[in-house]
Amino acid sequence: MKRLIFLTFLLPSILWSQHTIKGVFSPPGDYDVALLYKATPTVSKYISNAEIKEDGSFVFKLDSTVAKGIYRLVYAIPQEDYNFDIIYNGKEDIEVNFNSETGVDFVKSVENKLVASYTNSMSKVTQSIANYFSQMGKDTMALKAIFKTQREAQLNFEKAAKGTIALEFIKANKPFIPNKALNVETYIKQLEYHYFDHVDFTNKTLQSSSFLQERMLNYVFGTTDKTKDDAENYRTNIDVVWDKMKVAPPKVKRILLVDLWQQMADLGHDSVANYISDNYLMDIAVELNDQDLVHTLILYKDTSIGSEAPDFDVKIKENGNLITKKMSDLKLSKNYILVFWSSTCSHCLAEIPQLFEFVKALEPGQVKVIAIGLEDKADRPKWEKAILKLPNFIHVYGEGKWDNEIGDSYGVTATPTYFILNKKKEIVDKPLTFEDLKGFFESVD
Repeated sequence: MKRLIFLTFLLPSILWSQHTIKGVFSPPGDYDVALLYKATPTVSKYISNAEIKEDGSFVFKLDSTVAKGIYRLVYAIPQEDYNFDIIYNGKEDIEVNFNSETGVDFVKSVENKLVASYTNSMSKVTQSIANYFSQMGKDTMALKAIFKTQREAQLNFEKAAKGTIALEFIKANKPFIPNKALNVETYIKQLEYHYFDHVDFTNKTLQSSSFLQERMLNYVFGTTDKTKDDAENYRTNIDVVWDKMKVAPPKVKRILLVDLWQQMADLGHDSVANYISDNYLMDIAVELNDQDLVHTLILYKDTSIGSEAPDFDVKIKENGNLITKKMSDLKLSKNYILVFWSSTCSHCLAEIPQLFEFVKALEPGQVKVIAIGLEDKADRPKWEKAILKLPNFIHVYGEGKWDNEIGDSYGVTATPTYFILNKKKEIVDKPLTFEDLKGFFESVD
């Protein structure tokens, strides 16, 4: 009976306190809470959250139901930007320090420290190779010795990681290692050609981590041909990546390509983002019946630089009469600024008068502003009062605010939002700020 009572108390303790993930964030005070997710190839499952204390410390207690695999620790918003991966093998406690400038340092964890040590060792060898070529070394025996060191390091780490989750990353990261001395041009070409030799896009461990995304982005942005411009280089590299990833399940390909598409969109590479969509991503969206993604891709293409701006009705005075015309039919200026704003937006109320004064100072006939006020119905009187201070603008009342047809056709999610059109009503720029807008016209001058 005593043994039975002892086990009754012991089992819950074993169940609920098997292992921990703990650490310290620095500088302390910059973080409030950490979230832990179990990562899978397509979704992340919420596990727990932990308060980050005043000294930056935190702790997650993991019970026996927490399976081994890849976990993602999120420490700020947006979650997709502020996180790092952790290997959890179900056998050990993990201790980690995170610094906003230097990144992640695993203090305790055989598997995570093994990957970190591997990455550090291979980086040092890579730096030695770079130093050799930058110094235009002629001692081929020295270069062969560096390659031998690299080969032995790879082999030794693979042996050390046998039977661990870490082995999947060490094998996948194996670089091209020549058996003989090469000149720098040949070496770089071989590095690029063999870049994905050991990357298995069907591997679920790799799919669950950030490894495939990082590998893809490093190749697309890091591989260049000096005879081509950036856009052409990106398109060529994207084709190579697609050829390697096409064996992956559709949902995994969707995640990778959306990430790459978003990177290009954020960097303003409209033509490249649309290349990804037209050649690869749209087909996957259709295959998965992902209507939201289909809509997003179409909307982005319709409002890309070089595209004809989505049309809408405007009211202008002509021969003393107020008439309705299509925006595309206007012949009033060399350029047009579309600004989506709101009379209830304090930032707009500060910035739109600056836009008015800026355009007023320009040469007549150079720019015409079409201001679309995204307003709730109840705020129309406020809008009507505000536009009295903005004569010479063409004003459009956008009833419904975020559910307005014109705003929706331009993908507007914030105010103010700017588009610059040429006289053909083609989108020539999408300045993020008023300062960017001024810079566009100042550069034209």
